[in-house]
Amino acid sequence: QLDLLWTRKQNVMYNLFDWPTQKHSKLIILAIANTMDLPERIMMNRVASRLVCPSTLLFRIWDCSKIVQRCVALPAGLVCLLILAQVFAQLFGHVVAALSGDARRCLDICRRATEICEFARQKRSPEIVRMAHVTEAIDEMFSSPYVNAIRSASLHEQIFLKAILAEFRRAGVEEATVQQIYHHHVALCRMEGLQSPTVSETMAICSRLGACRLLLVEASNKYLHMRVRLNLGQDDVMYALREE
Repeated sequence: QLDLLWTRKQNVMYNLFDWPTQKHSKLIILAIANTMDLPERIMMNRVASRLVCPSTLLFRIWDCSKIVQRCVALPAGLVCLLILAQVFAQLFGHVVAALSGDARRCLDICRRATEICEFARQKRSPEIVRMAHVTEAIDEMFSSPYVNAIRSASLHEQIFLKAILAEFRRAGVEEATVQQIYHHHVALCRMEGLQSPTVSETMAICSRLGACRLLLVEASNKYLHMRVRLNLGQDDVMYALREE
């Protein structure tokens, strides 16, 4: 996963792509990234020069119909097949497609809903997986102290998290400077008709989110050039910020 190998000097990526260029090398590199133009966007010239005739294949995010189709096509031996009623599949599909399009999360929800049903069956008469089990599985899958902390955060703290997601999507790298995030924060405030925070207020917001361990903030005195990462998955952040 190429965007996770990014470093400031890019030595890791350089060495990785340099290996196939060596004489008598039989190594083939398959790199995965979140954006199509990641090489042009973040790679130094010396790293990009190591890409010998790169071939690019685009995998689009799955929409709801594809996620449902994938669930229905599962091998009969999987426990997920116990809950392939269309209403459940559609619910899973819409929830997961609205976040990242990752079908693995959909299968996890199926599996957990079945486990909840089987546990309840041991206490009462036999029953099938119902909507209550599905809802409990979804809430359990996405509920955590971090998610609850995001929901309890102030408006500008939530906007700051949205700005982080926007910058991650733009750059294709799950790390950004406070300055890059600040530009998105200001743009989001304009869209919402809110007063933009000052630089000092933005630094204070970043500090509070870091103190809650929602963010991993670089220990530095460079202020706006400090690098920031999320301490939880982007799916969880999007789920916590979704409008009820």
